[in-house]
Amino acid sequence: MGLSRLAALHGVATSYSPSPDVTVSVPDDTVIAVLAALGVDAGTPADVRKCLAAAESRSRLLPPTVVVWAGEPLPPALAGLPPGSTVTVEPEPSDLPGHPAARPPAPLSMRARAAAPAAPVASPGEAAPEAVPAPEAPPAPGEAPAWWIPPPHGVHRVHVRTPDNRRATATLVAAPPRVPQPPEGTHGFLVQLYSLLSARSWGMGDLGDLADLAVWAGRSVGSGFVQVNPLHAAVPGKPTDPSPYRPSSRRFPDPVHLHVESIPEYGHVRDRATLDDLRQDAAALSEAVLNKGALIDRDAVWELKRQALELVAQVPLTPGRRADYCDFLAEQGQALEDHGLWCALAEVHGPDWHTWPEALRDPRSPGTARARSELLDRVDFHCRLAWLTATQLAAAQRSAEDAGMAVGIVHDLAVGVHPAGADTWSQQEAFAHGMSVGAPPDAFNARGQDWGLPPWRPDVLAATGYAAYRGLLRGLLAHAGALRIDHVMGLFRLWWVPEGRPPTDGTYVAYDAEAMLAVLVLEAHRAGTSVVGEDLGTVAPGVREALARRGVLGTSVLWFERDWEGDGRPLAPEKWRRDCLATATTHDLPSTAARLTGDHVTLRHRLGLLTRSLEEELTADLTDTAEWLALLARLRMLPEGDGDEEAAVRAVHRFLRRTPARMTGVWLPDTVGDRRPQNLPGTWDQYPNWRLPIADAEGHPVTLEEITASPRLHALMEVLRPRKPRTAPPGERRP
Repeated sequence: MGLSRLAALHGVATSYSPSPDVTVSVPDDTVIAVLAALGVDAGTPADVRKCLAAAESRSRLLPPTVVVWAGEPLPPALAGLPPGSTVTVEPEPSDLPGHPAARPPAPLSMRARAAAPAAPVASPGEAAPEAVPAPEAPPAPGEAPAWWIPPPHGVHRVHVRTPDNRRATATLVAAPPRVPQPPEGTHGFLVQLYSLLSARSWGMGDLGDLADLAVWAGRSVGSGFVQVNPLHAAVPGKPTDPSPYRPSSRRFPDPVHLHVESIPEYGHVRDRATLDDLRQDAAALSEAVLNKGALIDRDAVWELKRQALELVAQVPLTPGRRADYCDFLAEQGQALEDHGLWCALAEVHGPDWHTWPEALRDPRSPGTARARSELLDRVDFHCRLAWLTATQLAAAQRSAEDAGMAVGIVHDLAVGVHPAGADTWSQQEAFAHGMSVGAPPDAFNARGQDWGLPPWRPDVLAATGYAAYRGLLRGLLAHAGALRIDHVMGLFRLWWVPEGRPPTDGTYVAYDAEAMLAVLVLEAHRAGTSVVGEDLGTVAPGVREALARRGVLGTSVLWFERDWEGDGRPLAPEKWRRDCLATATTHDLPSTAARLTGDHVTLRHRLGLLTRSLEEELTADLTDTAEWLALLARLRMLPEGDGDEEAAVRAVHRFLRRTPARMTGVWLPDTVGDRRPQNLPGTWDQYPNWRLPIADAEGHPVTLEEITASPRLHALMEVLRPRKPRTAPPGERRP
């Protein structure tokens, strides 16, 4: 019992329910290991008693972080303060990176009370206003008590002093109630950017291709957004981990996505011969991918771009460009300097900071300070690359907006980072070392999942006012029309797996979802962006409701939308939820053509991934698909009848358009009949995950130019194009 109580005090689960009628106990050694990663020694019964006594004896006047929502009741931490307590809110400084305020407002002082009149409230140097009479009754639901003066939206400091002179200070997150919402009925494309090669690409898709796609999609087919994979900085190495969901840093983008020729200094490089040679080599890379069956080689692309960028960096910046770069450095501050230093050190000592000389493993050590000085030019080079990439991200969003897109570029936030990367080095105290994020066993994976991503420590996040999380969101939202959050359930809890143990031996660790959501809503509100949460898989009760309350859209994939609480049949379009992004597939699932033809089953059979015989799997898959096709036929969405694959793909999207979903996403490979998944979960080197270009129905890679000219694409997009109301001829009354 002692271990269970201690675990509960630190948000560590000792059991979990994979289904409503099943409860699984977590092994004690897992609980002990997770507590140790949180700085709690529970190795022996005596240790448990000692830590439990210490934890239960601590009485905090305020938790480390307090959340207040605009127009909603105060949280118990503030509403329950002893009468007569003095509460002072110290506003957020306006010189923080990206802060919208011109100057901080004056501190707010107020006094909590029960039935006594309120104490005078005044800012320094101002006369105290008259006391506010005590209300005759408690505040109505949704109202704050009369003594409370709502601070502006932001992340402030709140100081409390009780009548008996107890004091406390905490971070105060003052958030609007919801994130901005996208227009209803918006449709757009989903694409893995590296897979989208144009005729000018250097062997993989880039930010120039993204901007071009956005302009074409907005102007030619009326799309409202383009959603891309995470563009986070990768861990360098040969080979580089190609997964965009296992980055070195989520805070800064990867310069491999740069369109080199669009950099203003490119045209002033003196060594044109070397640039021409590099461009020819890049053309050869693209030719190999598009016409010779080669896979996308991120390392080869980066080697060519790195050499070109080295030449570009030798060109002096103009005064205006220099001013812009200096502003970027000032805005990003220590976080960017640390990132640039990690990149420079990785060039010298390798990409895993755990193997560096001991003095360099601490970003704040004297040895690291010396290295910072010695590698100043390389640090500046990597900082400049971050700036160049940010400017092209901004240009892509402006291009999307100028093309009439209601949303623009939807960026993707990965659930975690690589254990050897820049973020875990520069923010070591924030990560639970020796732990990995994953998923418990479920109906789709009886062995569970281990994603190899160290989790954030919830206690450190709270103690630091969620500074790392705020900086991450602010950087991502700066050039986004919306943000997709991978595994959005991680705002509430994550499955932690102790190092060296199978995923089945993990457990859930809770996060302060109220604080995580408040920071997300605040930063999205400041940026004017919408948020989409990937809420597929195992979702704890109440999570979807909490997200919907704050305006975070969910993700609904057609093949999973069934009446699970009823007859289990496909869910009729009018019964789908409204606040979601509706799609036919994702990067982790078969394309629509592969799903309709059963090709995905034969692929998994060929790779030895099936848990049943091929005949059983094909029968089950055919039954599932037939049910959906029958529904589409009953709804008269498949007038062409059976046997027409392209017509069936159009019917699927016709169905999606019929749902009340705010956003409808079209997987770009679906527009040309691609049958290959971009990622096949459960595989590593058996399948070329994250390295395939978009291909047509015959498996031949196609360029951006060929995709946008595809008759199959245009026929599909006609299904999604908004219908203009018919204008009645003169004298005719419309029904």
